[in-house]
Amino acid sequence: MAADSPSDHARTAAGATAAALLRRPRLWVIPAVLSGLLALLLSLLYMGGIVNPNGDLKDLPVALVNSDTGKPLTGQKQNLGTQIARSIAADTSGKADWRQLTRAKAQDELDSGKIYGALVIPADFTASVAALTTADATARPTMTVLTNPGMGSFGSSLASKLTTAAAQQASGAIGKQLTAADAQSGSTAKLLLADPVRIETEVGHPIGEHSGLGLTAFYYTLLLVLAGFMSANLIGTGVDTALGYADNEIGPWHTRRPTVPISRTQTLLLKMGMTAGITVLTTTLVMVATIAILDMDASHLPLLWVYSYCAVLAVGLGVQAINAAFGGIGQLISMFVFIVLGLPSSGATVPLHAVPGFYRFLSHFEPMRQLSDGVRAILYFDARADAGLTRAWSMIAIGAAVGLLFGFFMTRYYDRKGLHRMTPQPA
Repeated sequence: MAADSPSDHARTAAGATAAALLRRPRLWVIPAVLSGLLALLLSLLYMGGIVNPNGDLKDLPVALVNSDTGKPLTGQKQNLGTQIARSIAADTSGKADWRQLTRAKAQDELDSGKIYGALVIPADFTASVAALTTADATARPTMTVLTNPGMGSFGSSLASKLTTAAAQQASGAIGKQLTAADAQSGSTAKLLLADPVRIETEVGHPIGEHSGLGLTAFYYTLLLVLAGFMSANLIGTGVDTALGYADNEIGPWHTRRPTVPISRTQTLLLKMGMTAGITVLTTTLVMVATIAILDMDASHLPLLWVYSYCAVLAVGLGVQAINAAFGGIGQLISMFVFIVLGLPSSGATVPLHAVPGFYRFLSHFEPMRQLSDGVRAILYFDARADAGLTRAWSMIAIGAAVGLLFGFFMTRYYDRKGLHRMTPQPA
């Protein structure tokens, strides 16, 4: 169709002015209410998840490894390693979920992303403490804090703070025993005995240098969600325009194609079919950009591509279903479902153990959390099934099935009711 004629523009300009329309209160109501509500909700949701992570911290999984094999000190029934482990495990603050594991089991859980860090008491700990008050002392006793950067820099840092604080508290308690038992030592020796334990920090599960300090999994997941969300909306708009159900306006040109008589169900099938095809392109380009061009650390590339494709497709199908069910407002609803509620409940930046309970509740079904677990497992944890990959695959399948069932149920219902999008007109 032809662009609007100059006479049409003249009549429009003569019939109304911006100044006159701005004085109409009803014109302001819906945009103002929706804009204000969006600003309020976005502020509450995004800031609510990060304002007080230390205060919200609860049951962060951390390993406690007692490898001490030394004999108990004189007058004591247990060696120092056992005493320290019992004291730390009895912590009632609730901030850490101390898991008493062997060194091998702790390493396995670090490698599978089940724990955020670990505190290791070495085999010679009691012996090295006992030697401090004798001429046989050769080195300060040590405890080792193991970090897990694959769980995100913030989560690993929280675990490191908890384990370091526990080690420092243990060192102080041991120091009181030593200084009380060796009151004749000089001032320098007393300083050493007061805080006898040296704390070493090591990376328990290394990740690549090009892993964004454990944040590439989150940003890669965000790319997958955005790719699915934006592509689905672009496909939906393009199909509606091509079939004559929406106007096409580029600059000053406005066109509308002849309406093609097609049911809602067939329209949704067309959009979903195109989504499945175009997702091949978008998934490939995401990997080309992040891995080939930006050199992001990634392994298991064929698996990563298949997983990324299925993730983007599941998001795209869900967006198409929501848009088909709710029409124009569907884009806003799908934005909340996949992005607004997904970001703060993903657990990929701030651990879910350090956010309010509302976000932990959302994380059970919000798509971004499910997708990020799988991406993290592939990128950082050797694609281990028990690192979250199995659950991620299951949730992708469930999400795609729900999208298909919901979308086609709603469009079939509308078609049976005769709720056509508009009356078809012959070309």
